[in-house]
Amino acid sequence: MLALAGLGMTGLAGCTSMSKSTGTLSQAPFGKTADGTPVEIYTLRNGHGMEARIMTYGGIVQSLKVPDKNGQLGDVVLGFDNLDGYTKDSYVKGCPYFGALIGRYGNRIANGKFTLDGVAYPLAVNNAPNHLHGGIKGFDKVVWKAMSLLTPDGPALELTYVSKDGEEGYPGNLSVTAVYSVTEDNGLKLEFTALTDKDTICNLTHHSYFNLRGSGDVLGHVVYINADKFTPTDSTLIPTGELRPVDGTPFDFRTPTAIGARINDTNYDQIKFANGYDDNWVLDHPPGKLGLAARLSEPTTGRVMEVWTTAPGVQFYTGNFLDGTLTGKGGWVYQFRDACCFEPQGFPDSPNHPNFPSTELKPGETYHNTIIYKFSAK
Repeated sequence: MLALAGLGMTGLAGCTSMSKSTGTLSQAPFGKTADGTPVEIYTLRNGHGMEARIMTYGGIVQSLKVPDKNGQLGDVVLGFDNLDGYTKDSYVKGCPYFGALIGRYGNRIANGKFTLDGVAYPLAVNNAPNHLHGGIKGFDKVVWKAMSLLTPDGPALELTYVSKDGEEGYPGNLSVTAVYSVTEDNGLKLEFTALTDKDTICNLTHHSYFNLRGSGDVLGHVVYINADKFTPTDSTLIPTGELRPVDGTPFDFRTPTAIGARINDTNYDQIKFANGYDDNWVLDHPPGKLGLAARLSEPTTGRVMEVWTTAPGVQFYTGNFLDGTLTGKGGWVYQFRDACCFEPQGFPDSPNHPNFPSTELKPGETYHNTIIYKFSAK
């Protein structure tokens, strides 16, 4: 095992600045893929004990331990105790993307098709009739190259991957960098950047399933979403193109509301289509500027999670496809609505909606998405 102390580290990956962080970073083997590729797991801790464990396979956050109101650490994300859990057939078939780095395109693209510069690009239909989360072998199923860094936030893990021109149907060689750090104010910070050598589309996000209580369903968790509008969908969860006000609907979380309060309001087709919430909200902060997207709180533990991002939207999903077929860490059988996700990203199906914020990326441009999941307790 490799262990690096945050205080006083210099020269890592060419960095020479010194951080005041007392955090640490350590590395250990975490098995091999079916083709024999070694997978490693990195553990990041800050000076207060918050801990994140990240795999080189899929950039997956395997564990995230944060304190409750009594200072007791608890794991607040779903996942598995070993690599086999993420690669076995029963998981891959349903593929809930536990804790994964999602790309090239987070969320759905209608009918697995988009047109760019007059050229039609067919993609895999892996969520019939649509394309979902980058395809059959998206970024969540590749082994990333890892490097330790020293950043202003303390020790950090840098993951890199080059997605070749034509991979999963997307144009251009896309060079992606993801930097993970655990900040001294108890934030899990993810910074995504990407470069291309050909016009393409890019929409990266993170897909942890959160349960701030650490067991049971999340219907009692309370949600705030900083959005006046959302993007309604058709029956296949593809946006219609409308930006609809949340006023008077179950999608209005501008006042903090329990997840379970309106999740079964089947007067709204969108809730029936998704069997709960699986929707994109139009965030009220300017795209490209870091702003508060959402807040999740759990009354019994006192844990609070704020979601900050530079992205224009956030997908809020309530574990509607969990069905008891997967057994996760510590023997927890993951049931319907046992977790929720906040995925900051560009809007679903943006390439097919000119009125949505563009997800096109051209040579010479740099794609950015910063996401911070910041934890506290009260």
